[in-house]
Amino acid sequence: MNSFIGNQPATSFESPKKQVSTSNSGTTITLDYPVTSVADIRLTINAVVQSYDNYSVSGSTLTVGGTLNNDRVEILFVGRTYGSIVPSDASVGLNQLSATGTPSSSNFLRGDNSWASAGVSGIDSSADATAITIDSSENVSMSQNLSFNSGFGSATTVFGCRAWVNFNGTGTLAVRNSGNVSSVTDNTTGSYTVNFSTNMPDVNFVGVDGGGMIESTANQQFNKVAMSLPDNVGNHDIETRLIDNDAPSVAQSDLNIVQVAYFR
Repeated sequence: MNSFIGNQPATSFESPKKQVSTSNSGTTITLDYPVTSVADIRLTINAVVQSYDNYSVSGSTLTVGGTLNNDRVEILFVGRTYGSIVPSDASVGLNQLSATGTPSSSNFLRGDNSWASAGVSGIDSSADATAITIDSSENVSMSQNLSFNSGFGSATTVFGCRAWVNFNGTGTLAVRNSGNVSSVTDNTTGSYTVNFSTNMPDVNFVGVDGGGMIESTANQQFNKVAMSLPDNVGNHDIETRLIDNDAPSVAQSDLNIVQVAYFR
């Protein structure tokens, strides 16, 4: 029976590396391999082995005690002569790894040598394709429906606003702000066309106005937006009415506050 004191003997060794230089000048030579101590190399100049006191090393730089002039310099990297165990191909498995946690098909080995879930804590995903995309401008897009519980007891599909606009329709039409609206066309008194930047998927969208905005509290005047039946994916025609409760009357009129949102 063979017994060993200390570490198990290596199964293979790396051969010593040797560097030879005959075209040299000055006091330094760049080493093929970085070293940390003069004892890591054996230096021979013109067949004379040099004492450790005759040279110094720093990383990949060897500095000799005199000036070289095309001398034959031999450097033996004795510090690289070490034993190493090379496992045979496909011989290392999970049982040979020293890691914390339990390996499985749904986790990965982290840099701190611990097994961790491949997902994000608190998020359960069974998707087999890309469902959420974040571009270089941090814009988030989804290829499928978004559902969440907004306080009503259960999760349901959310239908986002696809376009909206707030504009002044009196005098020269002025858009205060908008989303997915490229422009608003002033057709005639109280008649406008809202033009979408990106078309609706079909004509089955819904337009919602901002409600009866007060034009004059003294005269009890309110405005109202009348929606036409959508017949174009790229735009939508609307009309504005001024309602006078004192008269009483309803008249098509340019209004100062026109607010419209579109859903699909």
